[in-house]
Amino acid sequence: MAEVKNKQVIFKNYVEGVPKESDMYISDTATIKLKVPHEEEAPLSVLVKNLYLSCDPVMRIRMRKPGDETSSYFTPFAPGSPLSGYGVAKVLDSRHPDFKEGELVWGTTKWEDFSLITTPESFHKIQHADVPLSYYTGILGMPGMTAYAGFNEVCSPKKGEYVFISAASGAVGQLVGQFAKLLGCYVVGSAGSKEKVELLKNKLKFDEAFNYKEEHDLNAALKRYFPEGIDIYFENVGGNLLDAVLLNMRVHGRIAVCGMISQYNLDRPEGVTNLMCLIYKRIHMQGFTVRDYYHLYPKYLEYILPCIREGRVVYLEDIAEGLENGPAALVGLFSGRNVGKQVVSVSH
Repeated sequence: MAEVKNKQVIFKNYVEGVPKESDMYISDTATIKLKVPHEEEAPLSVLVKNLYLSCDPVMRIRMRKPGDETSSYFTPFAPGSPLSGYGVAKVLDSRHPDFKEGELVWGTTKWEDFSLITTPESFHKIQHADVPLSYYTGILGMPGMTAYAGFNEVCSPKKGEYVFISAASGAVGQLVGQFAKLLGCYVVGSAGSKEKVELLKNKLKFDEAFNYKEEHDLNAALKRYFPEGIDIYFENVGGNLLDAVLLNMRVHGRIAVCGMISQYNLDRPEGVTNLMCLIYKRIHMQGFTVRDYYHLYPKYLEYILPCIREGRVVYLEDIAEGLENGPAALVGLFSGRNVGKQVVSVSH
């Protein structure tokens, strides 16, 4: 069996501070056989052609040196090896009985043209191809499940409640806001540019939105948009914004802690000074990860697919073309360069 070239995005070394494109490089030297090994002792592997790759903030955590408190939750990338993350792929060859040639799947793969997956059990088969395949990196994949589970399972929302979402134009935030509107909540989001604020209000139909970079006093800004306080805060940012939110929560409010992107590039995370509000206001604040909720994926598809097909939910994507543009796309997450879900389309 002839070998073909396998372009890869290689992780160079552990990162301190804000990641740079130079922390990764493109390799054209690797080759791969387009056939799964059939030796008896070989694992029941699947060979896939990667079609779309997902840029996710959690990938920054995996660029840290092993040994810190996150290593037990997020396996660090190995220097000299391809990045890995969620992606959409097509099965080219398979020894696994559950996967057949030609099937489309989404799950964890490597940042390369072709990947040999030795643990394909984590893959989800794509049964609904009448929507864009790239959606399985976002609204129909991990970010969609994160938004659905975080809002519905962690926040226990009720019609008419006041909902605030940080990083609201991102892969998860844009969905939480729309889910809250469909339920009949009042929804405000924060974002980092005038363009994103306009998208939140005009395309995603949030009730209000503001540019946090233009607010010198976040506490005052939240009081302006939530004069009666916040029932639900969907946390994606952390730091000073979380501190201001705590002052503006209502009694028995709920905070779902999904991410804290403002802290990922800091050597020493910022402190939060208003935690006493958790006591006074009997606030329920809970961190969560999507891996605890994948058993709800069939239920989520029943909910979200009609919403997409009927136009009740829209999804914004920012697609970079080609693996060679992957490092810039990933790094851009941390300066807010992307508008909507950042995706890399692998040349095919």
